[in-house]
Amino acid sequence: AAGLQGRHPRAWKRTTVPGQGPVPAPDLIGRSFTAEEADTRWCGDITYVKTWEGWAYLATVIDLHSRALVGWAIEDHMRTDLVTDALDMALKTRKPPAGVIFHSDRGTQYTSTAFAKYCEDHNIRRSLGRTGVCYDNAVSESFFATYKKELIHTRPWPNLTRLRKATIDWITNYYNTIRRHSTLGYLTPAEYELGYRNINELAA
Repeated sequence: AAGLQGRHPRAWKRTTVPGQGPVPAPDLIGRSFTAEEADTRWCGDITYVKTWEGWAYLATVIDLHSRALVGWAIEDHMRTDLVTDALDMALKTRKPPAGVIFHSDRGTQYTSTAFAKYCEDHNIRRSLGRTGVCYDNAVSESFFATYKKELIHTRPWPNLTRLRKATIDWITNYYNTIRRHSTLGYLTPAEYELGYRNINELAA
């Protein structure tokens, strides 16, 4: 009578697939998903979206200082260059100091020899959570839950082109700049990076 409808999860697809001969790395985060300064500790992961033309995949890079999404890539594959493309964007736009930590799960893309070499070449310190423990990459998981709930599950996605355009718009014009984060004291990532630490400061 009220016109309310339940929102159901869409089809599930496994994305964390361990590879053969994974290149090890320590857990440098240890579930401490904070950073005193910007661009010193990043995290990322891959999620999936079903379009009418097939599966699409989003790789992310999130700054643990402000929770801003600083790099991303959306393609129709999960090869290692999906995650390196996301990191390329983060490196180009943020220009982090040498030794920035990038934390991820143990999916084959993040434990591959190619990815290990990429990180070595770009002065990125790899950090890996434990196998099958989502809490070890909780910030990435939380972002994907928000992305799915607030954008993906609100409409159908005919193709990759439309999905990419909408995702970029949602990230740049909403998630990073308008959406308030409880972890940041209900500031937006953009406000937090400007130096605000309390929402009351905005009215000062």
